[in-house]
Amino acid sequence: MIATVCVILFLLICSGFFSASETALTAASRPLMHQLEQKGDRRASAVNRLRAKTERLIGTILLGNNFVNIGASALATGALITIFGEAGVAYATIGMTVLVLIFGEILPKTYAFRHANDLALRVAKPIDILAVVFAPITRTLDLVVQGVLRLFGAGRQEGEGIWPSEEELRGAIALHEGEGDIKQERAMLHSILDLGKVTVGEVMIHRKNVAAIDADQSPEAIVTEVLASPYTRIPLWRGSPDNIVGVVHAKALLRAVQSRNGSTTGLDIVAHSAKPWFVPDTTSLLDQLQAFRRRREHFAIVVDEYGSLMGIVTLEDVLEEIVGDIADEHDITVPGVVRQPDGSYIVQGTVTIRDLNRELGWRLPDEEAVTIAGLLLHEAKRIPEVGQAFMFHGFRFDILRRHRHQVTSVRVSPPEAGRNKAVAGGSASNQPPTPEPLP
Repeated sequence: MIATVCVILFLLICSGFFSASETALTAASRPLMHQLEQKGDRRASAVNRLRAKTERLIGTILLGNNFVNIGASALATGALITIFGEAGVAYATIGMTVLVLIFGEILPKTYAFRHANDLALRVAKPIDILAVVFAPITRTLDLVVQGVLRLFGAGRQEGEGIWPSEEELRGAIALHEGEGDIKQERAMLHSILDLGKVTVGEVMIHRKNVAAIDADQSPEAIVTEVLASPYTRIPLWRGSPDNIVGVVHAKALLRAVQSRNGSTTGLDIVAHSAKPWFVPDTTSLLDQLQAFRRRREHFAIVVDEYGSLMGIVTLEDVLEEIVGDIADEHDITVPGVVRQPDGSYIVQGTVTIRDLNRELGWRLPDEEAVTIAGLLLHEAKRIPEVGQAFMFHGFRFDILRRHRHQVTSVRVSPPEAGRNKAVAGGSASNQPPTPEPLP
């Protein structure tokens, strides 16, 4: 009897081992195991090898687990029948259910879930050995399973991989929101994943704000403007601001002046400028970044589908989408967002929606408009007047200033707690109806 109890206890321990192994090997961090394998950790290599063959791993663990559980139950049933007769079947069923549930399932799996990475490294080698030993059986079972699945049209599909998709990566990044002060790093990771979805037209400097120089001016006037400008590269236009004929680099211009002993008389500025590089406004930031690297250039002219000048984009603009604003000692700082004591924000109309969402954690849509002024025009379906107020997407927008047909300053009031659904018309959908001005 004592020997039977010892065997049952041993089988329960084995059951706990298989249950813990299953949880640890499936819950262990894939990036961590990959990194450890790259450093030469053989245990991590075994973990990755097992996870690469999911059917083999599951088959081995389930085969071992069911074998020990059924064996323990059979021994307990036989022993209790000997002692209690037919009633021993009921006692064995109840007793083994409780023991297997606690010591063979819940306890080991809970521990494995809390120490998944460490435990996965420890059990990988024994499970790998058992996988080799059970290989003939697991392969046979796998053939049977796949055959049954094919009968129901659920066979193995091509292209199924073990590495996380883009959405899984985004979810993994979002799950780390509460782990330390990593807001900036999390925003950078999201921005990297968005590079292929954001276009040049969304981050470019609009033509209205582009500092350009008339190439028909005298060389002295052009040199004076270049030295007075905070920018290194400046577009040159001739006849019309839309007709860009070159991009002058301050350093190249100064070299040309120095080579003439400081004289600008007769200096052909256009001849010393770079040929303009035109790119469509629909180019993705990922493609533009690769083009900047391939051409070894930092500056491009953005045009629309009709070839009209839209603005300029620089390498710095692309990088700022990832790391945030990059300012140097020559940048002109103009505050675009000012927080008010009541929790609202005074926002310039040219501030981009992406910057607001990223800096303030808002979720204003940026599919139909780039700037906050553009969003107002899109939602209001009209040119707002100063003093008007609108409610949409849970935010209140008060028009403070307007220059001609352009909204230049807006007070944006975020939704109050518990009033996120207070949008115009009472709609809570992602595309609310056209808002009406508030009284």
